[in-house]
Order: sequence, then C-alpha cells, then structure tokens
Amino acid sequence: MTKWRIRLLFAVLPLLLPAGAYAESAGKVDGGDTAFVLVSAALVMLMTPGLAMFYGGMVRRKNVLTTIMQSFVAIALVSVQWVLFGYSLSFGPDLGGVIGGLDWAGLRGVGVLPNADYAPTIPHMAFMIYQAMFAVITPALITGAFAERMKFSAFLAFTLLWSTLVYDPVAHWVWGSGGWLKGMGTLDFAGGIVVHITSGISALAAALLVGKRKGYMREPMPPHNLPLTVLGAGLLWFGWFGFNAGSALSSGALSTTAFVATHIAAVSATLMWVLIEWLHRGKPTTFGAATGAIAGLATITPASGFVDPMSSLLIGAAAGSLCYVALNMKGKFGYDDSLDAFGVHGVGGIIGTIGAGLLAQKIINPSGADGLFFGNAHQLSVQVLSVLAVAVYSFVLTVILLKLVDVVIGLRVAEDEEISGLDISQHEESGYTL
Repeated sequence: MTKWRIRLLFAVLPLLLPAGAYAESAGKVDGGDTAFVLVSAALVMLMTPGLAMFYGGMVRRKNVLTTIMQSFVAIALVSVQWVLFGYSLSFGPDLGGVIGGLDWAGLRGVGVLPNADYAPTIPHMAFMIYQAMFAVITPALITGAFAERMKFSAFLAFTLLWSTLVYDPVAHWVWGSGGWLKGMGTLDFAGGIVVHITSGISALAAALLVGKRKGYMREPMPPHNLPLTVLGAGLLWFGWFGFNAGSALSSGALSTTAFVATHIAAVSATLMWVLIEWLHRGKPTTFGAATGAIAGLATITPASGFVDPMSSLLIGAAAGSLCYVALNMKGKFGYDDSLDAFGVHGVGGIIGTIGAGLLAQKIINPSGADGLFFGNAHQLSVQVLSVLAVAVYSFVLTVILLKLVDVVIGLRVAEDEEISGLDISQHEESGYTL
C-alpha cells in the first residue's frame, strides 16, 4: 500500500507544479514581439463578443439573448477546456502526427520561456493564450447554423465534445509540431482550415441534423436589429487584424503584410457583394455589405501571410461573389443554416485555402511556398487534399457528436418553447423590456 501511494504521489505531483517549474527551449524573449502578440490575443478575444452581436442582431427578437449567450459562454467553457487539456492536445508533443500528448495538461511545462517549435521570441504562455482565443471563437461560429432551436444544455455538451474531438486534432494536424498536414506542407497562415473549414463544414452538418426552424420558408424571419449586426461586423473586422497579423507571432514585415492583405480582401469582398446584390435584387443592402465584409475576412485568413496586395484583392473579390452564390443556394437545397455559417465560413475557408495554393509566394513569406501561378503546381494539390481531409473529418465527427448529444440530452427545444422564444424558455429573460 505504501509503494502504491508513493507511485500515485509521483504521478499527480507534476500536475500540481506551477507552469514555470518545467524547463523549455532556451531563447530570448523579445519585448516588442510579446507586446504585439498579447495585444493581438486581446483583439481576437474581442471577436467572440463581436460575433455575439453579429449573430444576435440577425435572429428574431425573442432569441437575441440566447444567441448572444452561446458565443459569450463559449469564451469561458472553451478557455477552461484549453487550460486543462485542449492546448496540450493541440500543440503538445506529437503522437503519430495525429494529436498532441497530455504532457502540457493543466499548462504544466508552459512557462515564460519561449518554445522554439512555435514562437522563439515570445513566452510559451503568450503563444498558448493567443491560440486559446482561436479555440474559443471556432465553435461559436457553428452556432449560426442551429440558432433559435437548440437547447442550451445540448449546446454546452456539443461545444465541449467538438472542441476536444474536432478542433484540437485538426489544430495539431495543421499547426502542431509533427502534425501530418503540417509535414505535408499545408499552408494555413491564420486558420482558414483550422477555424473556418472545421466550423463551416460542421455548421452544415448541424443544420442538416438539427433540422429547420418552425415556419422556415413559410413565414418571414428577418433580422430584428441590423444596427447590432453591423456593430458586430465592425468589431469582428477590427479583431481580425489581431487574428491574421498576430499569426506572424512577431512584429515586423510579415505581420504588416498580413494586416494589409486582411483589409484589402475585406473591402474587395464588400464592394463585390454590394455590386452583385444590387444587380441581382435591385437594391444594395446594409446586411449584404456586412456579410460581404465577413466573407472577405474569412476567406483571406489562410492566405493572409503568403500573398501580395493584388492577390488579396482577387481573393476578396472571389469571396464576395462565390459566398454570395452559396448563401442564395441554401433555399434551393432546402437546409436551414440560420445565420449562414456554412455559406460564409465554410465556403470562404475553402476558397481562401485553395487561393493560397494558387497565389502564395515565397518572396512574401520564405517559410511558406510558391503557389500554382508562381510555378509550384504541387502546392495546389496539397491545399486541395487538406481541404478534403479536414472537411470529411469535421462533417463525420460532427454528425456523430450531435447524434450522441441528441440521445443523451436531446438537441432541440420543445415546439412550444421554440414558438415562445429561447430567451424565455432557456434563460427566463428578455432582451428588450419595451
């Protein structure tokens, strides 16, 4: 019995030690880079409340708070998961190219010295918290697909499972040291694959599995507060500079390139969306302009650190046109992606990832690769394979997880609760008192 207790003590003790108790790769911390990454992390964190406003304004008045709550609570839920084991699964020492080990569970071994595998000039802990903000917003994006009809308890269970079994493995594949897609040469500068394809494809699976809102395509369901949506879009746009430029993990030429590419693609997509909508529907809309901007931002994300300004302009134009088509096709296919998570993020992520395979230049980022248009046809095949692998994995796992949650908890609220609105039925509060 005594030997058993000693072994247990040695097994548990490492989990109780402070993060700094473990040595890391030797390296000098650069104060400027550290400040830049921490500010970028704060910007990315702001994107999730921005998403809450963006989505919240798009639903009906009776569901505004529950829609905002889903994004807001994701900050807390996923952050705790990230600290306990999510970061270790995503970026911890590699296990067969598929997942990270639990060596960094509880952030043990994640201290204030740099880790050369990821960011040699900033504290390992700064890299960890920056990546935490990506992990937070990704499942929040999926909520747009099942807005106005999922139980809050089901949302919590699904988000925890999805973050662990979809986001963390894919993050390791693409960004983790030893990840199989990273080893293959996949280009994803800031999350077109890891964030937008995983969430967008999962959103499509969720829309199909959860089913349509009561009255969908039979009664009008317009956004109840477009000013709130535009404010959310503005916050997302602002935060996206931290999302993309911050992914350089240092302050300098590469972060500047990504910053400029981000803005150019956003404005290009906005103008393209407004123009097409004007021609197609006869009137340009504020809602369309805001959606176009988000489509451009999502689409440039994987390519932002690999392409020049004119390529960014082309990628943004592709986003504004192709995402517009995708949003207008959902009615013909009959699925209810309430807030267009698949049409914007799934389609945008695919376009941007393939765009990197076409337009990337090593002269922009020596750590990247040239694309097809710059003499490297192989890179396009790598990008397409990455898209297919992650899309299939995300779709299948999401279906399995939703079915599991449905069996244990039940996915949808009761019909009378959906009619009265989820603000009252799930939270006993109302967004508006007048």
